[in-house]
Amino acid sequence: MCIRASPAPDPALLEASPFGGLPRVTTDGREPRQLYARPFDAAERRPRIALVIGGFGNSPTRSEEALRRLPAGVTAAFNPQALRPDLLLAQARGAGREVLLGLPLESANGEAAEHSLRPGLKLWENLELLHRAMGRIAGYAGVVGALGNQRGERFAAEAGQLEAVQEEVQARGLFYLDARPGAAPPLEGAGATIDLVLDEPLTRGEVERRLAALEQIARRNGSAIGLAAEPSPLLVDRIAAWAAGLEGRGLVLAPASAALRGAGPSASR
Repeated sequence: MCIRASPAPDPALLEASPFGGLPRVTTDGREPRQLYARPFDAAERRPRIALVIGGFGNSPTRSEEALRRLPAGVTAAFNPQALRPDLLLAQARGAGREVLLGLPLESANGEAAEHSLRPGLKLWENLELLHRAMGRIAGYAGVVGALGNQRGERFAAEAGQLEAVQEEVQARGLFYLDARPGAAPPLEGAGATIDLVLDEPLTRGEVERRLAALEQIARRNGSAIGLAAEPSPLLVDRIAAWAAGLEGRGLVLAPASAALRGAGPSASR
């Protein structure tokens, strides 16, 4: 089967800034979430499951192996602090894989880093940190509010800050995935909330149990989204084995962009 590569970053969809090229909507209405989304058949009626795996770029060797072994429909979220992720991004695009940007939001389970968006800062300071993260890589369709196992609980406690970030993300033609299961989806624009975290704890039995639970959610709602902190070898093994029989069970693996609110056949996100 011929693999269709994802488009390379289009300069027309980048706005020059002190932090690098920032995503933008062109004057003729083209958006990054449209150009960089992995193609998916809009007529597909089977329940769809999207898997978003974070941590790409943390370990180049592990990331490269995961990009090679994971099904092409799995979405890769890159760490904006990764050193020289260019080769990995090119590998992901060459496989036609959808790419997201992982956002550093202060979380309940770790110390905030200097580059983290955090509730104690002024809004303009957090938006500057957002732009710093956005300018680190290019060619992504959306963002997910997670880096590793940090999913922004402390930052999200200030609703006004979170809404401002979501609005800025969507104004730049991207979609926003909230990484906190059970959280309300973004109020406006393209977005969704993940349904399950796959790798807490990271054991073979628990990953398999949560993949099975995602199938149940997808059958009930039309679509489901799973999230993992990083592409560990155990996780990659389990996803590859699970995905091999997915269509035989009447479901389909979809990129994150195909599981947004309203994207599924009966989704209500």
